[in-house]
Amino acid sequence: MKSERSFARRIDLTSLQLFVAVCETGSIGRAAQQEFIAASAVSKRLADLEGAMGTPLVYRHSRGVAPTPAGESLLHHARNVLLGLERMHGELSEYAGGVRGHVRMHANISAIVQFLPEDLGAFARAHSQIKIDLHERLSPEVLAAVHEGAADLGLCQAPAAGLAEGLQCRPYRSDELVLVVPQGHVLQGRAAIKFEDILDCDIVGLHAGSSISLAMRAAAAQAGRPLRQRIQVTGLDAMCRMIDNGLGVGLLPARAFALMQGLGRLATVALDEPWARRTLVLVARDFAALPASARLLAEHLAPQAGAPPERVAAPSRAARPQPGAVAV
Repeated sequence: MKSERSFARRIDLTSLQLFVAVCETGSIGRAAQQEFIAASAVSKRLADLEGAMGTPLVYRHSRGVAPTPAGESLLHHARNVLLGLERMHGELSEYAGGVRGHVRMHANISAIVQFLPEDLGAFARAHSQIKIDLHERLSPEVLAAVHEGAADLGLCQAPAAGLAEGLQCRPYRSDELVLVVPQGHVLQGRAAIKFEDILDCDIVGLHAGSSISLAMRAAAAQAGRPLRQRIQVTGLDAMCRMIDNGLGVGLLPARAFALMQGLGRLATVALDEPWARRTLVLVARDFAALPASARLLAEHLAPQAGAPPERVAAPSRAARPQPGAVAV
């Protein structure tokens, strides 16, 4: 620990900023012009930085400079440090403008379309001085962002294999997938349908990494049939328009479809599969250790009434996951 503190004292942010400029411009002279500082001062700081690191950071040649392998590593870390400082300045400046809290949140498209507008709207009205920074991501990306600290909270499909070590979750909402077909389609009159009976149809689907696409591929593989997914789109509204124009059929959460009524002449058929009913969870690294503003939002979205955070356990070998029971 002592050596780490000593190292931190030997590194200053100005030297890191100048080092990044030298690497990006490929020249000490151009970096000096860009940063409005004498070239000799840049050269001196670079030499001091190499001394602090105990290794050469750039190759010097007649055409300019280029980072050594150690320099490439430092460049990566220096950019992250400087980016973090920019974000810190941006967030703290919001406090000066009256904001009293900031929550970083990632969520999958199912949560964003079906539930979050109402839930976040109610929270914003009750806590107007808390800013919510929301990003749409696939469920694996949501989990990774929370695990890496890039997001305070995440909303995604519950992973069948369980959460990674260091993550906690609370149940949020459930949804159910239905088959969406154009009106007049041969399957429209069915009360319910097995997924295998859909595999003769062309399918309009979401991004290949989405939970619905992964679920369909898993179910098709179990049936030993190919998945005729001819078209992939990134939004549920685009998916409905493609289906309306006869380009195939598709699976959507029932509530999302209900919210998008009017996007075409469409009908739904119940999907008779155990994996059609899905659970969305709220994820954090440690709910008890969240900043106050993030704890308020977590309690608003998934109140626990004093219960300890739920940890999702990995399925046992005897309880194999159903096809499609995969994370978004």
